[in-house]
Amino acid sequence: MTCGYVAFTVTMAVPSHARGYESFGGSAGRTCAESTPDWTYPPTGPAGAPNIVVVLVDDMGYSDIGPFGSEIETPTLDRLAAQGVRLSNYHTTPLCSPSRAALLTGINAHRAGFGFVANADPGYPGLRLELADDVLTLPEMLRDNGYATYAVGKWHLVRDATMNPAANRGSWPTQRGFDRYYGSLEGLNSFYYPNQLISDASVVDVEEYPQDYYLTDDLTDKALSYIKDLRAHDADKPFFLYFAHVAMHGPLQAKAEDQAKYRGRYAEGWDELRRRRFAEQLAHGLFPPGTQQKPRNTEPGYEAAQWTSLSADEQRRYAKYMEVYAGMVDSIDQSLGRIVDLLDELGEFDNTIIVFTSDNGGTAEGGPEGTRSYFAEFAHVDDPEWVGDVAHDEDLIGTARLGVHYPRGWGQASNTPFRFYKGQTFAGGVRVPLVVSWPKGLPRTDADSGIRHEYAYVTDLAPTLLELAGLRSPSVRHGLPAKEFDGVSAAELLRDPTAQTLHTEQYSEMTGHRGFYRDGWKLLSLHEADSDLDAPNWQLFDVRADPTELHDLSARYPDKAAELARAWDESAWANTVFPLLTRADLSRRRPEEARFAAPIRLLPGTPTLERYRSQRLIAYRDFTITADLTAARPSLDPPRAASSPTAGTDVHAAGTASAADARAAVAPTARPEIGYRRGDEGVLVAHGDPLGGYLLYIEDGEVVLGVNSYGRYASVGAPLPIGARQITVRATVRPHLRWDFTIEVDDTPLAELTDRVQLVGMAPWTGISVGVDARGPVAWELRTRRGSFRYTGGLRAVTYTPGPIQVPQRTIEAVEREAEYAAE
Repeated sequence: MTCGYVAFTVTMAVPSHARGYESFGGSAGRTCAESTPDWTYPPTGPAGAPNIVVVLVDDMGYSDIGPFGSEIETPTLDRLAAQGVRLSNYHTTPLCSPSRAALLTGINAHRAGFGFVANADPGYPGLRLELADDVLTLPEMLRDNGYATYAVGKWHLVRDATMNPAANRGSWPTQRGFDRYYGSLEGLNSFYYPNQLISDASVVDVEEYPQDYYLTDDLTDKALSYIKDLRAHDADKPFFLYFAHVAMHGPLQAKAEDQAKYRGRYAEGWDELRRRRFAEQLAHGLFPPGTQQKPRNTEPGYEAAQWTSLSADEQRRYAKYMEVYAGMVDSIDQSLGRIVDLLDELGEFDNTIIVFTSDNGGTAEGGPEGTRSYFAEFAHVDDPEWVGDVAHDEDLIGTARLGVHYPRGWGQASNTPFRFYKGQTFAGGVRVPLVVSWPKGLPRTDADSGIRHEYAYVTDLAPTLLELAGLRSPSVRHGLPAKEFDGVSAAELLRDPTAQTLHTEQYSEMTGHRGFYRDGWKLLSLHEADSDLDAPNWQLFDVRADPTELHDLSARYPDKAAELARAWDESAWANTVFPLLTRADLSRRRPEEARFAAPIRLLPGTPTLERYRSQRLIAYRDFTITADLTAARPSLDPPRAASSPTAGTDVHAAGTASAADARAAVAPTARPEIGYRRGDEGVLVAHGDPLGGYLLYIEDGEVVLGVNSYGRYASVGAPLPIGARQITVRATVRPHLRWDFTIEVDDTPLAELTDRVQLVGMAPWTGISVGVDARGPVAWELRTRRGSFRYTGGLRAVTYTPGPIQVPQRTIEAVEREAEYAAE
């Protein structure tokens, strides 16, 4: 009798020596007829479990969206805030990697291993800069509760030395709980020519981006496709979408139509914008009556000029930077609008929790004047001959051809009404907007304004979302007891406008800047570069009466200041904050990275080399690039007369002849040629993109070296002899961070290109490509004429041979520190 027609069951004992039946819930006999089946199932979400969408924006200040006082058009956020909840007293960490780690784990940033951004590797517990095996992430918690989990956008939770395909991927998104991922592992990227995109756990092998490509749109398309794909296969499974925008991080680039909407709207300047936004915030009820605002930052190194003191040319250019920024904020709201529209179409908007926030405050990285050459400006080279802000055509600001950033005067307007910026522990760096919408689970009464003034912190988001959804977190990860939350649920705060915060104290620290909050008191210290790192200059504020942190009360209440200073010290030890590190200390890397400077031979067809791996081959050093043209290929000469194929030859015989063998059987044997031949053309090697780089190519019988020095392009070429087998480019370091280049053909010098600005810090941004200028164009005019210009000749390999570092160590440390700052 078959199993499909069993009319009775015979129970048999499984022998004691049997294995693999321990957890089987049915019964097992010798045959199916004597057995009872049982099935295992993956976790399923509770009935009616809400979807969860977390939108995290990069470097966007407190006042940059409509619900928090902005003039920028954000209709989607206006809608969410009108029916949802705004947290006016929400805090995060001063920088992006720490904030992302804290948000996704519910654990304080240092304790999660992210006391700084993932562009360093100093070798201390609070600065592992990769998530430890005993740290659970929110997607892991939700997947354990039956959720589908998706992430798009910026990750920045892997060290830059481990972004390459050969690295351990234990801290990559799909190893940390996400079913699908699409985006950038980097801390920033180009919006027109991303240097590297990852799909799940593999690099997307892009040669050339479409003409109308824009990163925010690409990320949004992918997020929508994940949701549609899920619903096509399962109508009920709840999902978690973590959308971490690359915007608003520099370099600032906006679509022409978005930038055009704001043309002329910032001619009044940052002082007036800060005043108007603050008035709007007071009208919204975000701050109590009587709250004061400092007109502008005046502290040395953080100060912003009075707008009226600027020249007409400066005002025009600076206003244009802000038009680009506003267009990018607008684009983010459009992206969120497309997600909300899809939820509406699916009938799932009411039962979706949407959280919108920023990773830290607006930035001062543009300095007092802003820049049209992002990577050159943020190298901050202390040399009067350094290029700094390259004076490009202002009409190119915001386009694919430039990487720009606004002056810090706009950063202080972004952080209205607070002082200071991203990177500092004062409110300007850590108080950011937070909007929560869940119509089904967080309905508003007419008497509820939707504004909450109680303190909340970034580590509260994970426990809050779990409580709102009625879920529990697992206690074990990979066999290890999981670290417990440092954050506390703010669910009651969201539900009840009269509820008080459960998060009553919190430390903060970043590169020597310190802070400690307890019950409405905040102790803050601003670390000055030349001061003792462990001698904080504490300032005390009662932020219930003085939310903008203007009135230092440390002299009036020395005992309170001392109490909070002791509490900071205790929290620092409890969260692996010690040892304290300066930016100079953070330039240290593990010794094994020295292998990145070993010679490397790259074959044609090798995908574009990862950015950090590529930079280590040329940074601050002499180097040579050798293109070997000795790959054999058929002659272009006319074929000789064909002879008859050998009797009995079967050109279709499987396993006995390849397609090439078959062609050889019916055609004359080709005469192999080695070396350059007339008509060969294309790019031999390229490294970089419009923001800086170099490339070597052959066109019209000439070999050409082009060097893009942060947007200033120069080239040199010379006729290439027929039969040339080897082309070598030699780069030699000279003073003031310059290179001299020489082109040699078969050991004979052919041409020179001297006194070129070195590409340092984060440049070149796009990695090395062999046989093609992939992704962003190094030479704009060449890309316009020839596209990515694949090489048509015989290219065997391109070899990089790095020489010794020739730049003083103190200069390197200074540049690398600023590169880390740009990556924040």
